[in-house]
Amino acid sequence: MSTLATVPLSILDVAPVGEGSTPAEAVQATVALARRADELGFTRFWVAEHHGMPGIASSAPAVLIGAVAAATERIRVGSGGVMLPNHAPLVVAEQFGTLAALYPGRIDLGLGRAPGTDQRTAAALRRSAAPLGPDDFPQQLGELACFLTGEFPDGHPYRSVHAVPEPAEAPPIWLLGSSLYSAELAGILGLPFAFAHHFSGTNTLPALDTYRGAFRPSASLDEPHAMVTVQVVCAADDAEADRIALPAALSFLRLRQGRPGRLPTPEQAEAYPWRADEREFAAQRRDGQAIGSPETVRASLAALIDATAADELMITTIVHSPADRLRSTELVRGLFTDASYATMT
Repeated sequence: MSTLATVPLSILDVAPVGEGSTPAEAVQATVALARRADELGFTRFWVAEHHGMPGIASSAPAVLIGAVAAATERIRVGSGGVMLPNHAPLVVAEQFGTLAALYPGRIDLGLGRAPGTDQRTAAALRRSAAPLGPDDFPQQLGELACFLTGEFPDGHPYRSVHAVPEPAEAPPIWLLGSSLYSAELAGILGLPFAFAHHFSGTNTLPALDTYRGAFRPSASLDEPHAMVTVQVVCAADDAEADRIALPAALSFLRLRQGRPGRLPTPEQAEAYPWRADEREFAAQRRDGQAIGSPETVRASLAALIDATAADELMITTIVHSPADRLRSTELVRGLFTDASYATMT
């Protein structure tokens, strides 16, 4: 089994909004979690872009990244990710160039090609109902990379256009995905790759194999570098972890049913009249997640690292209570150090 202490550990957050709380409280809780993650020695703290979801407040990653970076001192802060189809590449370059100028050496730019929302909201974001073509994302990605470095090829129509400020060191680009397409593109371009195991565990190993097989050395990397993101809920015992993890399953079920809302409380999730097919859906959704006591989570994460040979691990914890999320984060961090997890409070 892998020694967890040898694997860099990071956090992905979506600023979950629980029943009885507000989006303003959610983003403040995210900043507080990042501050604690910085104290505990996590490597990165990323926030994800989602739109039109009452239970997620991370709709403006660049703004939230600025708040997190201002509240922390050492940890790298970034996007997990910016959904590039929603934005003009020049705007993203200006936003992250500004962040890199403010917090040099601490900003990551993770990019995805999904809209992170429904089609109507995506059309409102892009000001167009036209579907994206298969070549749009690589073209957008190429433009963004050139804007960040200020180096367009001769004859390019944007060669005289500059993203200001241009930081002394451009933030590193990561490609994010849950499919073979993003994995192969990341490999061909020689970029670090983050796989959304928390979203789709079925493709994890095929995607990582595809990435490593397609990898070509680049100015960014000499060899492939893969990070895996996993849903983790850790509590004092398995029963308590199951209890506080159940609301996320109900929230995702409602999203799939076209009824998105704020994250239910554990009591609301337990009282929900689950049908047999809904329980099966929740059980399938749980496959690949690490939920339980510290001992249970340790075994799950060690097995995941062994199976994927991940260079880094990123955890995401979606529970109703910010206090439960913070405690879970502290317990998990303890598993990746030589110290006892009991000392991490």
